[in-house]
Amino acid sequence: MTWFGLFPAEDFDIVDGAAAAGDVAPQARWYFGGETLALPQAGRLVAGYDRRRRWLADLDDWRQRTAVGGERAYPPLLWLGAPDVLSHATLAADGQSLTTAEGQRLPARLAPRLPLNRSWFDHRSLAFFTGQPLTLRGTRTADGFIIRTFWPERFALPELAATRVMAAEAAALSDWIRSADATTPFTVESLWRRPDAPAQAAGQPVLGLILNGAQGDDDEAHSGHFAVLTGRIGAAGAMADWLVNNFYALDVESEKGIFAAPTPLANYFADMNSGQAWYRPSWLLLVRLADERTAMHAQAALGRAYQHFYRQRFAYHHARANCVGISVSALAGAGWQTPRQGGENWPLALLGLPWLIARERSVSRGKALFDYLTEEQSRLYPAVAFCQLGADLLRLAQGQCRRPLSAFEQLLAADAVEILRLRLPQFPSSRAAGNWPVASSAEYLARAPKDHAQWQTVPLPPRPLPPELRDRQTPRQPPLRSDWALAAWLALLLTAALAVLLRLL
Repeated sequence: MTWFGLFPAEDFDIVDGAAAAGDVAPQARWYFGGETLALPQAGRLVAGYDRRRRWLADLDDWRQRTAVGGERAYPPLLWLGAPDVLSHATLAADGQSLTTAEGQRLPARLAPRLPLNRSWFDHRSLAFFTGQPLTLRGTRTADGFIIRTFWPERFALPELAATRVMAAEAAALSDWIRSADATTPFTVESLWRRPDAPAQAAGQPVLGLILNGAQGDDDEAHSGHFAVLTGRIGAAGAMADWLVNNFYALDVESEKGIFAAPTPLANYFADMNSGQAWYRPSWLLLVRLADERTAMHAQAALGRAYQHFYRQRFAYHHARANCVGISVSALAGAGWQTPRQGGENWPLALLGLPWLIARERSVSRGKALFDYLTEEQSRLYPAVAFCQLGADLLRLAQGQCRRPLSAFEQLLAADAVEILRLRLPQFPSSRAAGNWPVASSAEYLARAPKDHAQWQTVPLPPRPLPPELRDRQTPRQPPLRSDWALAAWLALLLTAALAVLLRLL
């Protein structure tokens, strides 16, 4: 059977985003216009709606409907990018044709390169992908196949992964991440396995965390990226159809063509333009489950977050609500209590805000640094969230958690049968090699050029939502912490100035 994450692919219709109807918000129809989507068929319970297609604004009602083990809530949409898939295909040595699993030879060409995309498929890429079975997503035409996604089928779970002992500590995971570079080969290792664990089999549910590394030629991307996945193990341990929940800014056009949406894992990593593996190495933590209920509930919570996100009921913000903050909030809504680290340096931020503004020669950049220094670190840095949640997952499975557990956490601990760690290399291309992601502002500043004018960045064109599509129920975004801090400093300076003036008078 073919799956989209946890759900049978046959439960979805493949459509163009502009023609999407039913449970798809009008804002999402505009956002995904021209993109290939998979939509749950009519009658399916979609995250955020009841069966009368009415938005569920009552969070308690939502939690009751989709409690762990309750109704299955399908994602509101899946971003596929292209409609056709070829499995077990091979690429010719010259890259001009491919051979299907049935032995048919088809002319092949690559999907177009986006204008702002800094790298592309080259002779190193061709050497990497030839000589092995591939899953290709693209568009089948009368004269061949347009390839949009390359996925090596050898990137799969082995029947029995090698065992590696690792402490259930965030520091141990951090050391593992920093022990690799962009060329470290694909590996799968078992960190913990229940003594009576059933053998790996196709159809078993999984829940996982993804950490993408730093990019080698973008000084705004040294912190990496974070996402949550759900799915079912495929035949021979296949991973390509797992669902990755990727949150990304809506109001700019990505230079890589990335859309914020649940998307198949092969697309997330290997899309010619937007695939993370073309830009940096990645690390995964995966829990193999005896029951689908916790993975299904986590996916439902993420689906509800997308419904709010597309309606812009909350805004993407690099400090307050980035890929990590949104994902961690959704998992918290499902019942996973992420261990907290606190802000990185509140005293420096509070006392040094004027200095930060002066040093950056910009009020907006100084305020941004304030918000970074005071944001909860497990909601700000992908590497911190990955290591904290990963260590917590190991402690849950081994019965080492000391805090009271939620219903979700109790069932996650009971259903976990194995925890695996995976490492994915960066695909060879014209792109500069990536690295492990930084986990603090000090590391970030040490890696980026000291002179901000020397930073390598890609200015992104704005993509504002048309005014007529703005939801009237959208609340105003609350002030940032830096807004309050700046107001306090201005009030303090004004008070001091008035005191001096009164003394002079």
